[in-house]
Amino acid sequence: MKKFSKLFLIILFIPVLSFAQDKPDALQMYRNGNYKAAEEVCRAELKEMPRNMDSYTVLGWSLIKQKKYSEALDSGTQALAISRYDSRIIEICGEANYYLGNNLDALNFFQEYAKLVPDGGRIDVVYYYMGEIFLRLGEYHHSDIAFSTALYYSPNIARWWARLGYAREMKDDYKWALDSYEKSLKLNPSYTEALRGKTRVQKKISG
Repeated sequence: MKKFSKLFLIILFIPVLSFAQDKPDALQMYRNGNYKAAEEVCRAELKEMPRNMDSYTVLGWSLIKQKKYSEALDSGTQALAISRYDSRIIEICGEANYYLGNNLDALNFFQEYAKLVPDGGRIDVVYYYMGEIFLRLGEYHHSDIAFSTALYYSPNIARWWARLGYAREMKDDYKWALDSYEKSLKLNPSYTEALRGKTRVQKKISG
């Protein structure tokens, strides 16, 4: 009887394993660049489990990759009503607001992310976005600090060095602007934004 019971349990368990293996993996779809498919899987998951924060997270990432910023913000807002301090969702709301042009709202979310997880996986990008927002607002000193912090975490991004150069150029710090443009060009010698910035700054220094 014991042998029969064990065999019955094994047979009963096999379909469960098969179902788990066949279940679509939204995160893998996202990583493979299949953002629409990832979105559809996440929405289906949320119908079954409306409080699944992992599904909300991958959904938000997928929507942003598809430039569906309003939808990303809506789903992020719904997720925060469930788990207010999920740093992944906070960052998604920051990005969505950034691309929608809601500068102050985006800044608030990014600053909250930085406080919650100062070494989070998106901390470099968060500071980069803050730098761009401060540029939009004409707060060049704060932009300098934000871009510098982003580059502390990820120093090998030519665009970020060029943007730091521009922030410094805007606050008439030509020497350090030139330094930033040159670091950008070391990473990408043909980067147009850095080449133009370097030329402008050199004229201002020599003139």
